[in-house]
Amino acid sequence: MNAIEVKNISKSYGRVMALDDVSFSVGKGEVFGLIGPDGAGKTSMFRILCSLLLPDAGTASVDGFDVVGQMRDVRCRVGYMPGKFSLYQDLTVEENLQFFATLFGTTIDEGYDSIKAIYQQIERFKDRRAGALSGGMKQKLALSCALVHQPSVLFLDEPTTGVDPVSRKELWEMLGMLKERDITIVASTPYLDEVRRCERVAFLDHGKVRGIGTPEAILTEFSEVFNPKSLTPNNVQNGAASKEENIIEVEHLVKAFGSFHAVDDISFSVKKGEIFGFLGANGAGKTTAMHMLTGLNQPTSGTGRVVGYDIRTEYEQIKRHIGYMSQRFSLYEDLTVAENIRLFAGIYGMKDDEIRRKTDELLRQLKFEDHKNDLVASLPLGWKQKLAFSVAIFHEPGVVFLDEPTGGVDPATRRQFWELIYDAARRGITVFVTTHYMDEAEYCDRISIMVDGKIKAIGTPDELKKEFNQPDMDHVFTYLARQATRVES
Repeated sequence: MNAIEVKNISKSYGRVMALDDVSFSVGKGEVFGLIGPDGAGKTSMFRILCSLLLPDAGTASVDGFDVVGQMRDVRCRVGYMPGKFSLYQDLTVEENLQFFATLFGTTIDEGYDSIKAIYQQIERFKDRRAGALSGGMKQKLALSCALVHQPSVLFLDEPTTGVDPVSRKELWEMLGMLKERDITIVASTPYLDEVRRCERVAFLDHGKVRGIGTPEAILTEFSEVFNPKSLTPNNVQNGAASKEENIIEVEHLVKAFGSFHAVDDISFSVKKGEIFGFLGANGAGKTTAMHMLTGLNQPTSGTGRVVGYDIRTEYEQIKRHIGYMSQRFSLYEDLTVAENIRLFAGIYGMKDDEIRRKTDELLRQLKFEDHKNDLVASLPLGWKQKLAFSVAIFHEPGVVFLDEPTGGVDPATRRQFWELIYDAARRGITVFVTTHYMDEAEYCDRISIMVDGKIKAIGTPDELKKEFNQPDMDHVFTYLARQATRVES
């Protein structure tokens, strides 16, 4: 008997058809991928299978139980990690686990054996609030919460978005252990290496199943979606290397929280028009360093200048001359596309005539003319992120800081996003970017990699691969990140 049967499921939201006559099955104990671009209908499918959303038509069953007529039985048998972490940030690690155990009428002690291999990795932090955990630790806690009631089917909706490559590998190693216990796993992911870890995948696009088969068969058949033509580093070069002007200069920068040095004596410089990749595992200190460079936090010691201004004394001037796009999406979702553009342009002091002219240009460039009056909340994730980047450089800043800008975005949309980055660099805007996609690291002019608050390596992608004798940036990153010694925080 199959663990999951989906027959002719449809679901619409007003005029939007999220799922259109979808059918597939998943064998017991199978690792099955549900893949596709943003807005394909993956999350709606997960929610229907977890009995959290009613379909408009069709039927679906989990472990032989109908997701509509027998939803109580279904909920006892499924574990679910939604796309956004499902944890309560103000509760401790142990309190989160107790809460989820109670929801299913069990206890941590009763379910401990089923989560032991995963939970033991974070159990020493059981009194720490979930909001204070790194991405990798949150991931392990969320997985423990989904497994504490010993489900037979586990649904994972992009569980590794925003998590560094080493932590992603660790999660899939954990999933391998669960498969050995005959737990059925259905996962969605934008990472191709994770797609290849599935036994079979279903490709959803605009609510329809376009193909079901082995990962290699589907990735090959629909290569235009999953393997778009790579951007070559030669496209990035814009004369930046010949320009001697430094947009960012950092010397012996330190940020301490008590005795803990989140950033521990780093020094580097970034030139005008350069695309500079700032990499590191979760908890390595990247975001703390970025907050100092953008004027959001003050250093404990050391010096730094950004677009000519001192990060200690002139942080307000810095904020006016940079662009910033955070990993937690930075637009107002209850405003329209055009209203967001006007709002941020006004904040940066642009004049009304210039705002009107450049707004029309931007809408044409993004092909958003027909969507300028749409609420941002209604846009697909990829559209939101392209808009957020465009808004961040609308005032032509000297440098734009991008904190994991493409997290959770499909490969084709990521490529389009990087075309926008290249265009900005050609116009002389310096791009300072963090990312967990190592193929994106290959697109940067230079890269630094932080480990335990220090910069352990810096250079071009080719220089780093040669220095550490590794075939690609994923192997370089993993090699360095595994040398971390301080406790993840």
